Amino acid sequence: MSFLLEKKEPVGKMLHRVKTEPKYFADSMNGLKDFEVRWNDRDYQVGDLLELEEWTAEGNTGKTLTRRIKYILNDPRFCKEGYVVLGLEG
Repeated sequence: MSFLLEKKEPVGKMLHRVKTEPKYFADSMNGLKDFEVRWNDRDYQVGDLLELEEWTAEGNTGKTLTRRIKYILNDPRFCKEGYVVLGLEG
């Protein structure tokens, strides 16, 4: 079985603000986590910006981190239905 992978150039220009739990926010901030698993309820595109906002049970902490989407995995063999994995840079 062979698969053809299509290279996509960055085309997105949208800013997506998303809530993130503190443990995942810290790992993103420290460079350990360069991806996000997200419900695909937005038109995510390679090149879009993802602004991670740290949220606790008490609310928004005011901490943010902005990353550019460099890759989108939405293959149903690897992602739950309705979800995508976003590869991030920056």
